[in-house]
Amino acid sequence: MTSTVSLVRANNYDAALAPALAQVLSPWGGMANFVKPGDRVLLKPNLLTGARPTKECVTRPEIVYEVAKLVLEAGGLPFLGDGPAFGSAQGVAFANGYQAIVEELNLPIIEFHGKRYATVSQEFNHLLLSKETMEADVVINLPKVKSHVQLTMTMGVKNLFGCVPGKMKAWWHMEAGKDAARFAQMLVETARTIDPDLTIVDGIIGHEGNGPSGGEPKALGVLGAATNVFALDRAIIEILQVDPQIIPTIVAAQNLGLCPELEQINFPLCSPSELRISDWQLPANLVPIDFGLPRVLRSTFKHLYIRFIKEKLSTFKGATPAKS
Repeated sequence: MTSTVSLVRANNYDAALAPALAQVLSPWGGMANFVKPGDRVLLKPNLLTGARPTKECVTRPEIVYEVAKLVLEAGGLPFLGDGPAFGSAQGVAFANGYQAIVEELNLPIIEFHGKRYATVSQEFNHLLLSKETMEADVVINLPKVKSHVQLTMTMGVKNLFGCVPGKMKAWWHMEAGKDAARFAQMLVETARTIDPDLTIVDGIIGHEGNGPSGGEPKALGVLGAATNVFALDRAIIEILQVDPQIIPTIVAAQNLGLCPELEQINFPLCSPSELRISDWQLPANLVPIDFGLPRVLRSTFKHLYIRFIKEKLSTFKGATPAKS
């Protein structure tokens, strides 16, 4: 079965971004093909960290702004969501310049809450996903093109890992152990279960080297879109001239029959060869799949302690005063 991947050249995030987005969605007839009036539409950017806002670690707010406007024009009800491992979605978003667009568009930012959903693979059926994601009428995945020290690259499939509520990510990491192949399969099964309606990848400026946060910005000049997130990831790898066999998520998706071969992908606008990058930097050294268990435990304990104190204070305030 042929998949369509739309690729265009886009060199900056200024006034030219809106027409570039319109162009990249033109093979499907625009946003109205995905969003109907009244639809609740999750916009899922990559909100990795608020610590390095100038290093292109996250999806740029300009992308989210223009996509949200297209959703509104189609009559949809957009909301922003992500599950940062540390910190809140709003806190990380605001640290990366999202506050102005959120206020201008009155765009809600929601925190994710876990619920168990059936997956195709029984092996990972016990893991939790965000109910806000699964219950949205439309999911628009908005990843950033980045190198990754554990998985070599992170794009559309890996971005959907953000639909796992914050602290749960740590347990997913530990559940997979240090096996990159098994962890990649988990990510692919997650992406297959969420099945985003549309993925638009921010490859205008990527993040190369020792990512997802430790690398450096890299101008790529690419904007891509697809309904098949696996096909889009495969196309981006071709643009970067990276061997797909060294990308665990690509290999896992191919083994499950989810990722098409390049010749099975239709490119109605630009082809990967027209956008090719010859000097993309992968991580200098790969590191094991690990989430820093002590840090996770400290963070989880702090979260539970704060919630306990709030509950106690709430009970105290609501208590009936003792008679003297």
